[in-house]
Amino acid sequence: MAWQQIKINVGADHAEALADFFTELNAQAVTFVDAKDTPMYEPKPGEILLWPDTQVIALYDAQEDLKPVISAILKQYRFIDANEIAVDQLEDKNWEREWMKDFHPMKFGKRLWICPSWHDIPDINAVNIKLDPGLAFGTGTHPTTRLCLQWLDSVDLVDKVLVDFGCGSGILAIAALKLGAKEVIGIDIDPQALIASKDNAQRNGVEDRLSLYLPQNQPNLEADIVIANILSAPLKELSDTISNYCKNAGMLVMSGILQEQYESVVQVYENQFIFDPATLEGEWVRLSALKKKQ
Repeated sequence: MAWQQIKINVGADHAEALADFFTELNAQAVTFVDAKDTPMYEPKPGEILLWPDTQVIALYDAQEDLKPVISAILKQYRFIDANEIAVDQLEDKNWEREWMKDFHPMKFGKRLWICPSWHDIPDINAVNIKLDPGLAFGTGTHPTTRLCLQWLDSVDLVDKVLVDFGCGSGILAIAALKLGAKEVIGIDIDPQALIASKDNAQRNGVEDRLSLYLPQNQPNLEADIVIANILSAPLKELSDTISNYCKNAGMLVMSGILQEQYESVVQVYENQFIFDPATLEGEWVRLSALKKKQ
């Protein structure tokens, strides 16, 4: 089936309302893309993060007359310039397969692979995680997730107990379990994240060693390793909680930190932890540290 699309650039504060209006105007689908090259952290499950300059794209049947649609848009949103509305014709394709072909198995470190379900496993002797891209936060595509996966692949996790603070899709917890961890405790503020983590753990056969909690239900424990791939602000605000999960001489790994932020994060934790040199990928930083014996 052939399609056509309308593309309009707006600010983030108007993007969702415009998308809803397109839906009222019988758009078959509406998507958001970055109108400029703006870095964006991966969303939590069920969360939509929009760029300051967002392009809203509405999909219509190729036979539909778009003049009434554009006229309604211009009447509803008078700040939109008619000359900046783009209409493109799309060739007939199998769009599901077009979407799927953009996602391939990804390797992290020496032995860890993240594989979409529709791809063959590239190395049957490697540690393979089946995880499809979707709403669940964390598929390995963002530098912060990659940095954590690379760290997990680089250390001995056999018989270790790990806390995944802000577990999202469960990708880090599952990776740790498949790399030899004895048990992982996943904690997240979003119930949808816990559902995603449980589903992904079942898909990878490690659900019996993964326990999941909302913060208000989180247990009292001390783990060998605490990993927190969130953002610098909550890392600092929740430093006592995160630190208390880590036993004496245990390891702490933090990501989701921009290069200009990491020194302020280190300052919050340095009384209790000895830090390794920071690891950078682009503008993102991973911190690893050893807890001092008290």
